[in-house]
Amino acid sequence: MFFNKRTKFIFLLLGFVTLTILLSTSFKHDNKREITVEYFGETARTIGEQNKEEVSLKLVQERMYSGPITRVPWEKDPEFLKAQKEHNTPTMMAAYRTVLPNPLPGEESNVHLGAKYLRGKVLKPGEVFSQNLTIGPYSQWRGFKEGPVYLGTQMSRTTGGGVCKIASTLYNVAVLCNLPVIERHAHSMPVPYVPYGQDATVNYGAKDMKFTNNLSDPILIWSQGVDNNLYIAFYSNSKPPQVKWHHKVLKIQKAHKIYKNNWSLPEGEDKVVYPGMDGALIKSWVTIEDKNGKSEVKQMGSCWYSPMPHIVEKGCKSPSLSKQP
Repeated sequence: MFFNKRTKFIFLLLGFVTLTILLSTSFKHDNKREITVEYFGETARTIGEQNKEEVSLKLVQERMYSGPITRVPWEKDPEFLKAQKEHNTPTMMAAYRTVLPNPLPGEESNVHLGAKYLRGKVLKPGEVFSQNLTIGPYSQWRGFKEGPVYLGTQMSRTTGGGVCKIASTLYNVAVLCNLPVIERHAHSMPVPYVPYGQDATVNYGAKDMKFTNNLSDPILIWSQGVDNNLYIAFYSNSKPPQVKWHHKVLKIQKAHKIYKNNWSLPEGEDKVVYPGMDGALIKSWVTIEDKNGKSEVKQMGSCWYSPMPHIVEKGCKSPSLSKQP
């Protein structure tokens, strides 16, 4: 009798689990639904038009840890504390950490050097900040090395390659501080260190990252590179309103694969040298809420990113071996 009751219970349990899975599967395949995604501790919702493939684009790149922060590595640094007191900037307006996944040669070094040049910059009321004038030129005589850059839809290398991580981080901090951004350029392809729509690229003499201090008090900028992390924070006399990013995927173009022969790999074996990213057309906006709860929407424009191909090395038989009799 005990065995029969136990068997009945197991069948009831299995039936409940099966029904739950079916309902869950049915929901997942419904393309007309509200999709909720979280990024940097915030929740964004898009309704109806996005399907599961669009969500897989990872508009919010979950594998990253880049995002707004409240703690920074220089909190007890005497140099920082002295500058903060000297310029009367006791309040952290906003801070952002950008993580560089698998930095390429020269990239991390250039980011650390650029952060050193940026550290301690004071922006007077009404003054316009320019990354190129503050950190550039990105030349060898200033200590910059060759690093990765995008040239259209191709990866290349040039002196100072990698300083776009600084531009992207500055862009995010400026937006979080609700400062007017007067020049910003998106990359030609998506980047793996900030979400689509939140990046910025620079090219000395051609493209810059600029924003204005529209406050009545000075702004102190502090920055530091720690391993593959870049930290940037702005300080002044008051806290800005709460700013939140929102994005909508308007179009997706899948990334293709580029294969390159590698004679040192065993025949038939593949090795991903550089993971690609899907191309996309992204519409971005922010919501700004003041301390009284009054909210407004600010459009940040639309950006088209060409797909960045996956670079894959393919194992091949050595030509010398293939010619043996």
